[in-house]
Amino acid sequence: MDTINQFIVAFTEAWQQADLLFLLGFGLLFLAVWFLPSLLALAFNRQHAGKIALLNIPAGFSWIAWVALLVWAVTGKLSNKLAAKARLKPVV
Repeated sequence: MDTINQFIVAFTEAWQQADLLFLLGFGLLFLAVWFLPSLLALAFNRQHAGKIALLNIPAGFSWIAWVALLVWAVTGKLSNKLAAKARLKPVV
């Protein structure tokens, strides 16, 4: 219990000593990681980027849902590429 209290005191002191630039950088990094599936969806899967962005807000509270969105954002058009290689009709 004493170790937890020491950690909380050290964390509180470090947070109070943080300057505005650090807090701004931390906030931007936090948001970039939170919305990483949305950012990747814009790069890889423009068809479902709106759906991924909408689901990204509550999914950030669950690591499982966040990772699932991350996989969806990266592999969104993979099925169409595989279907083209196999000469099959693309999945819509």
